[in-house]
Amino acid sequence: MRFEEVDPLGIVWHGRYPGYFEDARMALGEKFGIGYMVFYKQNVITPIRQFHVDYLAPLSFGQEFTIEGIQHYSESARINTEYIIRDLNGQMTTRGYTVQMLLDLDRNILIAQPDFFEKFCVRWKKGEL
Repeated sequence: MRFEEVDPLGIVWHGRYPGYFEDARMALGEKFGIGYMVFYKQNVITPIRQFHVDYLAPLSFGQEFTIEGIQHYSESARINTEYIIRDLNGQMTTRGYTVQMLLDLDRNILIAQPDFFEKFCVRWKKGEL
């Protein structure tokens, strides 16, 4: 992490974690072909509806860590993502989750999954991803 990400005590400021989660979410979306721009090209936007984080142990300046993004299956028109941050010893330091809504470009809530996302979910459920 960078010096600008820590507080005067050298501990990562709590407001930086949404950015770490975002990095994992974007990598996950790109890996499986369901990134933000894929949705946008299908006239769907995916704002965050819920954001939750549990700080289990602090990260300090210069400390290296990994972040794991885990997509949780849902038949609803939403995206559920879990995040786990670990230090290089494998100790979990942070965990959390986000829930993203699916909206059309006029910001109307989608009740059903759009066709392209439903096809992705079918492949996912079959274990093809």
